[in-house]
Amino acid sequence: MITPETVPFGIYIHWPFCLSKCPYCDFNSHVASHVDHARWRAALRAELAVGAARHPDRVVGSIFFGGGTPSLMDPETAGALIADIKTYWRVADDVEITLEANPGTVEIDRFSAFAANGINRVSLGIQALNDRDLEFLGRVHNATEARRALDVATTVFDRFSFDLIYARPDHNPAAWRRELREGLDIANGHISLYQLTIEPGTRFYTLHQRGELKVPGEDLAAELYDITQEETELAGYRCYEVSNHAKPGQESRHNLVYWRYGDYLGIGPGAHGREAVVGTDGHITPMAVRRHRAPDIWLDRVEKLGHGTQEEVALESDERLIEMVMMGLRLNEAIPLSRFDRVADAGPRDVLDAERLETLIVSGDLVCDDAGLRATQQGRNRLNGVLAYLFDQSV
Repeated sequence: MITPETVPFGIYIHWPFCLSKCPYCDFNSHVASHVDHARWRAALRAELAVGAARHPDRVVGSIFFGGGTPSLMDPETAGALIADIKTYWRVADDVEITLEANPGTVEIDRFSAFAANGINRVSLGIQALNDRDLEFLGRVHNATEARRALDVATTVFDRFSFDLIYARPDHNPAAWRRELREGLDIANGHISLYQLTIEPGTRFYTLHQRGELKVPGEDLAAELYDITQEETELAGYRCYEVSNHAKPGQESRHNLVYWRYGDYLGIGPGAHGREAVVGTDGHITPMAVRRHRAPDIWLDRVEKLGHGTQEEVALESDERLIEMVMMGLRLNEAIPLSRFDRVADAGPRDVLDAERLETLIVSGDLVCDDAGLRATQQGRNRLNGVLAYLFDQSV
């Protein structure tokens, strides 16, 4: 029998503040001249307590401090929240506790304090290893600070990851290969490699609409992607998710909760959650929960109500199926039949459009067998199109 206790459970904590807003970023991040850390610590702890009362019998396998730039919070805030989680829930012996961080000098000096407060993995937003592109990407650090941050992370944390962005304007294959090789020489088991995308609502989007920003075309972007796969494989890094590469055992356990369609509690402004709520009659209702995005409004609501929930919607079976398949096909593994049973009470051939599924199998994009449903390398390369066709919609 599938119960909430048998499904992975993670906790996401959102810190919305940054030193500056990057021109490509569409995350819920805000620049603030002053933050009342004591007030924010109390509010995050209050919302966490409400979540604990709602989900008392879970085992926490991962905690993720995201943002924004959560390395700007007081290390004691992270420590208090981690201590609360260990009080409210059973926590796995090998719990992964990740902090997103940027390589500014002030933050680097605080890594040891975060480690002392329970953080055991850091994810660094490096994005590029040369000053020209860092300036273009709006980063407040330079390449020297980036390398120093990675050096410090190596000495303080057993596990760390960092991001690089490719397909930047004027990005040529030879330059990307050199930069990626340098990054892989520094990496310690995990690296995230993202193609630059132009998202609505960002400064890059405005510039792109005006014709003032040009990014590589499809052919060049595909060549850069192929280089990414070649170099990571040569270095022993498996592409376990479309943009994430790891050595065996170094995968991001928290992000696997999302991709494997586990349950997670999100707290903080704009945080999302996927929660299995057990009613008084024992019935389990899968819920999509969203907190208010605006930091000031969220903070005010928590202080008045104990939580900043803006929307809470029961997920219908077809919504859950689409979400589960969209997330699961990003991975270099099958969506197991047991997950289809949990989400849809049937196998993939029973709940997906048979004709469209067969077309994608024949084209070499999907495989459906006793292991479950999975995307081939070809299918992951064009996953948006595969999903749009499979569900007859825009993805």
